[in-house]
Parts: sequence; C-alpha cells; structure tokens
Amino acid sequence: VQLQASGGGSVQAGGSLGLSCAASGLIFDIYDMGWYRQAPGKQRELVAVIRSVTSGGTTNYADSVKGRFTISRDNAENTVYLQMSSLNPNDTGTYYCATTCAKGDGSAYWGQGTLVTVSS
Repeated sequence: VQLQASGGGSVQAGGSLGLSCAASGLIFDIYDMGWYRQAPGKQRELVAVIRSVTSGGTTNYADSVKGRFTISRDNAENTVYLQMSSLNPNDTGTYYCATTCAKGDGSAYWGQGTLVTVSS
C-alpha cells in the first residue's frame, strides 16, 4: 500500500489550499480514508475521515476544522482530497493521509506527508 500526499504549501491566514492523496495497492472502495496532521512538537491528530463506499461515504471532522475543511474521495481515481479554507496559523503542520487498511501486524500505513504552513 502506498499513500502519496501532495498539494501542501505556504499560505497566509484566511487563505485556502487543497490536498490530494493518491492511494495504491489496496481495494480503495472498501476502506475508510482520512487525513491527519502533525504540528511541530505536537502529536499527530485526526483531522477528517470519510467512510468507505460500503459504509455510505459519510464524513467526520475534528472540531477545530469543522466548517472550514472538506474531505472527499474519488473512488474511480483512488484519491482522497482535503479542501481547506479560512486557514489560520494553528493549521500549520505536516498532513498525512491514512487508511483503515492495515498491515499484517495491524500497524498503519503512512505516506510521506505534505507540509502546510500558514503565516499570520
């Protein structure tokens, strides 16, 4: 399984960015997909989740991003997206996409992440 995140960059507060994550090596439709972020010196936190096709594709968000971020998926392209708006400096961090598809030992797959920097 490979998760290739892209789309990060630098933006001023109040701006917008869109992230993409191309997934391969898994049956994309049947797994939930999500975005995590990790700010410098902080633990990785879950930002948004989108359920599998079979689970209805419903979404959930961390309270800190509700109303500002939108997660979506293109099952034909095996890609999950995160559209971010009204960004603030607290949104700065490395963003990783994730899947509920796990390794044989139960551990998670992580891609290399993409850095988002929001300046005030």
